[in-house]
Amino acid sequence: MKKDIPHADSIQQLLRQRELLLIEYNAEKEEFRRQAQSLGLHRKVKRGDAWWPVAVGRTYYNSLNQPVVEILRTDDTDIEHNFEFGRPVVFFLADPAGSASAEVRYLDFTATVSYAEPGRMVVALPDAARAAALQSAEAARLGVQLSFDETSYRLMFEALDRTTQATGSRLAYLRDLFASAARPQRFSFTPQRFPWLNASQEHAVNDILLAKDVAIVHGPPGTGKTTTLVEGIAETLRRESQVMVCAQSNMAVDWISERLVDRGISVLRLGNPTRVNDKMLSFTYERRFEAHPDYPELWGLRKAMRELRGQRRKSDAFHQKMDRLRSRATELEVRINADLFGQARVIACTLTGAANRLLDGQTFGTLFIDEAAQALEPACWIAIRRAHRVVLAGDHCQLPPTVKSVEALRGGLGRTLMERIVDRHPECVTLLTVQYRMNEQIMQFSNQWFYGGMITSAPEIRYRGIFDLDTPIVWVDTRDVPDAQEQFVGESFGRINKAEAELTLRALRAYFLKIGRARLLDERIDVGIISPYRAQVQHLRALIRRSDFFRPFRHLISVNTVDGFQGQERDVIVISLVRANAEGQIGFLNDLRRMNVAITRARMKLIILGDAATLTQHTFYRRLYEQTRVVDGAELLAPPAPDASTAPVDAPTAPPVATEEA
Repeated sequence: MKKDIPHADSIQQLLRQRELLLIEYNAEKEEFRRQAQSLGLHRKVKRGDAWWPVAVGRTYYNSLNQPVVEILRTDDTDIEHNFEFGRPVVFFLADPAGSASAEVRYLDFTATVSYAEPGRMVVALPDAARAAALQSAEAARLGVQLSFDETSYRLMFEALDRTTQATGSRLAYLRDLFASAARPQRFSFTPQRFPWLNASQEHAVNDILLAKDVAIVHGPPGTGKTTTLVEGIAETLRRESQVMVCAQSNMAVDWISERLVDRGISVLRLGNPTRVNDKMLSFTYERRFEAHPDYPELWGLRKAMRELRGQRRKSDAFHQKMDRLRSRATELEVRINADLFGQARVIACTLTGAANRLLDGQTFGTLFIDEAAQALEPACWIAIRRAHRVVLAGDHCQLPPTVKSVEALRGGLGRTLMERIVDRHPECVTLLTVQYRMNEQIMQFSNQWFYGGMITSAPEIRYRGIFDLDTPIVWVDTRDVPDAQEQFVGESFGRINKAEAELTLRALRAYFLKIGRARLLDERIDVGIISPYRAQVQHLRALIRRSDFFRPFRHLISVNTVDGFQGQERDVIVISLVRANAEGQIGFLNDLRRMNVAITRARMKLIILGDAATLTQHTFYRRLYEQTRVVDGAELLAPPAPDASTAPVDAPTAPPVATEEA
């Protein structure tokens, strides 16, 4: 290990990160307090931050010996919620009369989400007595809402302090290396061949294997970043007994874990998955713990201990028996954990999950961080302390980390560790250069603007399309559409443009008519409708639910924000940009990385709806507008086929959105 890397810069960098993180913490805590006081209960429900009313299901002890309760949603399950594993929640009682300003009384404890589905979640309680309080609550009044998450911030502050204070360790070495101009070390051996990968993917896997300190896989949209990372993990496991794989979000951890399991690699997933299915659950720590042959005995011991405590007779015999039970239970728990961690080749968790007490004392030869460009630097250091070397994968030209404080963002909190290493050590970066998702015309604008024209399309998808003579990109200009103006509906939801939402569905309906009902259903042509604003997303969802025309195709249509579509792709993508005003203000559409995500989700067809007069005042949107086929949105307002809601989907007529080349 080198001893001569200066560390003053790295210490200052981390101290600055701590200052900015504190600013973000205070700003988010104050915003949460303000919203908790000012937002009505119905607004919280619509935002997905509360369920009300709820029903209480069964209560039991989970594999971690925590008392848990099942909470069942009885409100509108079409509203996407924000509950997920590890988030703190509070319970409340509210007047069932339904007034938005109804008085809310909070129960005096905080619980933690263990498991969340669209209409059901399991919540870990601080003690068993709380379960009885919930069971006795009046069902029509009981609700649950998210609480401020102190834990993640505490873990990030601890990680920064630990990293700043490190001396003479591998953690201190990596800290100083990432901030210095010293070249990271590499092994020396002949690169391996991987004929099933393309040249840039093969190069990336070899760079992972050659790196002693750090390697970065830069994966633009559709270039097979996950495929490359899985191959890199598999090859690393030929040299190491176990690795750690982390990501910022549970969804990203789920995705790569599932791919590793498909590859035949044993994964132990700490924390419950977001994508709840039997396949995902089968490799979680809790499910494997409960499936262990020693678990029935451990469960019996825990039950006996609970019953003994309930007797409340604290004699010498009581303490002796409790000590014997506790000693045997601890022995079994240690044995089960040793078996589970000993059998797993990959330990997978979120970055904050890397602080799990189950990992105390464990270190790994290699840490892989997926979607590293979406992770705050302090979160990365939570996991890096457990590793000898680090491999980061992601794309800093796509979604950035979420930073709510403008002051912290301007100070640089949104600048990720991956970006910092890319700037300091470009020799560690491998760019994946062949994309397998998009028609080449859809790819081209993003390629030129963000990637310097270095990305090429795989020959087999270069001309992919739903029709031979289709135009892959269409911009429906809404400037002449009556009432197509944005409306502000609150800080949490942003803006809405109802006329543009109606036009969005007209444009999609026109394309569906052209494709035909039979083909849509037989080929399962899937569609993503994206808007940067939550209010527009919810309005579009409501319009689709009320539409008879789209009823047969609802299972093929997803509507979400840009963030909600990160990592996904669809045959057809329709984007509603919302902004339309005389001042040319476009708000956070100025974050071009979000637009990069939106326009690169489409495989074969991209339809953009927006007010060109407003948007093209920005260079990015002007160039995009100039490189697409433009359709006057007002033309779509012509009366559709008779009885639009029930017209046959394979009718030959279609409005002049004209998806063929003229």
